[in-house]
Amino acid sequence: MPSRLNPYINFDGDARQALGFYQGVFGGTLEVNTYGDFGAKEAGAAADKIMHGMLETEGGFTLMAADVPPGMAFNPGTNISVSVSGEDADELRGYWDKLSSGGTIAVPLDKQMWGDVFGMCTDRFGITWLVNINQRQG
Repeated sequence: MPSRLNPYINFDGDARQALGFYQGVFGGTLEVNTYGDFGAKEAGAAADKIMHGMLETEGGFTLMAADVPPGMAFNPGTNISVSVSGEDADELRGYWDKLSSGGTIAVPLDKQMWGDVFGMCTDRFGITWLVNINQRQG
């Protein structure tokens, strides 16, 4: 799979409804995982909230979204980031190194509970980037 770049939108508890709406607009296949699906201990009341949702359309659009994690602030207007994902670890680590240089790292690029290598940073221009290196399923 080649690397892809797409918007990633955060919501304040209504990601499921928003993704359903966008699916109604654009069509496509919607996949969602909740915080509870991944066994996040801090999820509590947020267990049914969306940790990661992805809408892929026949027209080639990809839109990702999630509910803001428990304990993190929701800031309307700054709730859109850019996701870069794929399987080429060297390529994606190179992007990460350049994007995070001079910026702020919120989540270090490391293996996560869902099995992929993931990191989140804000570049020196204030843009939040999500880098996900897909781990091939054996």
